[in-house]
Amino acid sequence: MTIRQLTDQLTQDLQAAYPAPEAASMAFRLVEHLLELDPLQRRLRAAESVPETAQQQAAAWLPRLLRHEPLQYVLGSAPFLDMDLLVTPATLIPRPETEELVQLITQEQRGRRNLRILDVGTGSGCIPLALARALPVSQVWGLDFSAEALAVARQNGQQYAPQVQWLQADILIDQPPGIAAASLDVLVSNPPYVRESEQEQMRANVLDFEPHSALFVPDTDPLVFYRRLAALGTELLAPGGAIYFEINEALPAETLLLLTGRGYRQTRWLPDLSGRPRMVRATWPGRSAAVQADDV
Repeated sequence: MTIRQLTDQLTQDLQAAYPAPEAASMAFRLVEHLLELDPLQRRLRAAESVPETAQQQAAAWLPRLLRHEPLQYVLGSAPFLDMDLLVTPATLIPRPETEELVQLITQEQRGRRNLRILDVGTGSGCIPLALARALPVSQVWGLDFSAEALAVARQNGQQYAPQVQWLQADILIDQPPGIAAASLDVLVSNPPYVRESEQEQMRANVLDFEPHSALFVPDTDPLVFYRRLAALGTELLAPGGAIYFEINEALPAETLLLLTGRGYRQTRWLPDLSGRPRMVRATWPGRSAAVQADDV
């Protein structure tokens, strides 16, 4: 069987569960991962034979994909900017919207030196690893409550940014260990923000396989993590430090109001590439400035 024939066969088989364009895209990624090719190499070498062992591996992966297990979990990796990160069912699969959040931070913080950055709810470690590679940092931390997720993040860190430090804490209860007051330049998080009532709008490959603790919040308190993070920022951010969130597209105004109520300034939401409200950023002026604003 040639590379072209394997790709065509996988595309046809996957159409039992996925639309044709998605099936083709998945087949391309499977073949490229299996044979360690980039897209151009896959096309240029389409007439080459595929080893029997590779054909057997593709056949073993197929039933899992037809059950809607995410491709990234089947392959054990997911692309994120210039990295190919290890992912497991203990971690969310990194999304393009989170790449946009990293790019926003990189754009706004470029040129500053010796940055100190904390990412809360780090999962695979995609955010702190990307920022550590893109910015002149002195210290970067990734925090998560899940020991299983942190084990994955540490493995990714060993490959892409060994200087990142990993912390375990439940942010709704605990303080981040070892981080001094008023010391951070950037506090960033992609916390759980999908309301439980929104589950019916989500695909089976997300609902059945990705960790619910990293996705969902109660309808009765959808901003629970943002409220805690906003409070934490008033303690840990240095004057002039910035806070960045990925948000529920239905709640940009509510998220901004929460931040302005805490004394943050220069608050605004920004759209993703689809034009949906997806990111919020704000500046912490320092406790004394925030108190003065309250007094006025």
